[in-house]
Amino acid sequence: MVRVAPSILSADFGSLAAAVDLVAPVADWLHVDVMDGHFVPNLTIGPPVVRSLRRHTGLFFDCHLMISEPARYLRAFREAGADGCTVHVEVGDTSALLSATRELGMRAGVALNPETPADAVLPLLGKVDLVLVMTVHPGFGGQSFMAEVVPKVAAVRAELDRIGSAAVLEVDGGIDERTAPLVVGAGATVLVAGSAVFGDPDPRSAVERIRLAGEAAVGGGAAVGPASGDGRDGGPAGCR
Repeated sequence: MVRVAPSILSADFGSLAAAVDLVAPVADWLHVDVMDGHFVPNLTIGPPVVRSLRRHTGLFFDCHLMISEPARYLRAFREAGADGCTVHVEVGDTSALLSATRELGMRAGVALNPETPADAVLPLLGKVDLVLVMTVHPGFGGQSFMAEVVPKVAAVRAELDRIGSAAVLEVDGGIDERTAPLVVGAGATVLVAGSAVFGDPDPRSAVERIRLAGEAAVGGGAAVGPASGDGRDGGPAGCR
């Protein structure tokens, strides 16, 4: 089943709650891009915004920490309502970060940038609930999809299948109706979409169209719509 996680990075920050309310009926997760102006050259949001949004939806909060010192903030994100936190392998000390995330009761994810080889995360796959492959350079929304990363998606999928891992394989960057089939065909199961959702005149319809395009790459057949109800209990392993 293909899941779509709208990224609020591309929503109107002056009306985030309204943007979330708009897509919540059809979204599977909500993707929250956290940037510190150091690991990436942009600043976005932190735990206070997550806490505020949590009051508006029971969606799974998929927090992507593009920050240099994630260990300092994991507890704050958990207390704010994050369900999962994904850290970048490029930051280092990844195994300890994944363990700390799980100890706090969150789903633990690892992300890798377009230039980072799959080999950097393969030894960690037995410890993660989610692998996020970036198909753009992290830091800004609205970038063009990097097709050269698709073989890396396939390589991570092959290793997850080889070890029998139930971890989710997520792709983020330039995902729309055209690129969704490419990454789903390579093995992705969760699609992060920002501009293609919130830049569309009908964000709710955009979520459904992206999901349907992805499902078509694996034969489709699933009904268009959320994978289950709006509860918070769905996560990467045994997820919605």
